[in-house]
Amino acid sequence: MRSAGTGGRVAPAARVGVFALVAAVIVLCGCGLGEHLPPIPDGIPPGPGAVIPAIDLDAPGRSAAQLHGWAADRSGALNIPVIALEAYGYAAAVLARSRPDCGIGWTTLAGIANVESRHGSHGGAHIESDGRVTPPIRGIPLDGSPGVAKILDEVATARTGSPVYVRAMGPFQFLPGTWQHWGVDANGDGVADPDSIDDAALTAARYLCASGGNLAAAPGWRQALLTYNQSTAYMSEVRRDAAAYGIGRHP
Repeated sequence: MRSAGTGGRVAPAARVGVFALVAAVIVLCGCGLGEHLPPIPDGIPPGPGAVIPAIDLDAPGRSAAQLHGWAADRSGALNIPVIALEAYGYAAAVLARSRPDCGIGWTTLAGIANVESRHGSHGGAHIESDGRVTPPIRGIPLDGSPGVAKILDEVATARTGSPVYVRAMGPFQFLPGTWQHWGVDANGDGVADPDSIDDAALTAARYLCASGGNLAAAPGWRQALLTYNQSTAYMSEVRRDAAAYGIGRHP
C-alpha cells in the first residue's frame, strides 16, 4: 500500500530525512536520557502486547470506546493517544473474531501508525474525540520524483486539464485506490473514512491479514509488512516499534 511499491502511503525518500532529523534532535537535546526502560526484544513477529479485554464488538456507535480504561492505563507509558490505542485494540479484536487464523496483534497496528504518522500527529495534526484526524494528513504528490512512484489521479487530471498526482491519505497513509478497495467503517457512522483512526486501523488490519495469512508466525508477518510497504528498512522500523509496545514501553 505504500507509494514506493504498490500501496498507500508517503514515499520512503520523503520520510528518511524527517526521521534522521528527529534522531539528530534527540541526540542533541538528550531527550529520553535517564529513562531506565527495558531493552526492546528482537525477533519476528513482535510481541502481542497487553491482552485486550472482552467487549461487545457489535455495540452501536464507536464500539472501540469500550476499551477506554484499557487504553488509558497504557497510554502514558506507550506514548500513544488513548483514542488511537482504543482503535488499535478494537481492530485486533475484530480480526481475532473474523480471522482467528491471522493472529494480528494491536502492537503491529500501533507500530505502523507510529511510523506512518506518529499516531495521527504528523504535521501538527491531532485526533478528535470521534477518532477523526484533523487537519487531514496527506503525503507528498506521487509524481515520479527520485524514490517516489508515479501515480496519476486520472479523474482530477481530466477535470483540471493538467496532471494531478495521487497523495497518500490519513494516519495509516493509504493510497486512494487501496482505500477504495479495502476501506471499512469501524466507528458506526456509516462512512469509511481514511482520516478516521478507527476506520484506518481496522482497514489496515484486514489488509495485513489478507496479505500475510498467519501473522503470528515470522513468514506471514514479514509477507504482510512487505506487502504494506516493499521496504525491509520500513519493516524493521515497524518491528522495533511494535516490539517496544509489546513489552509496555515506548520505542
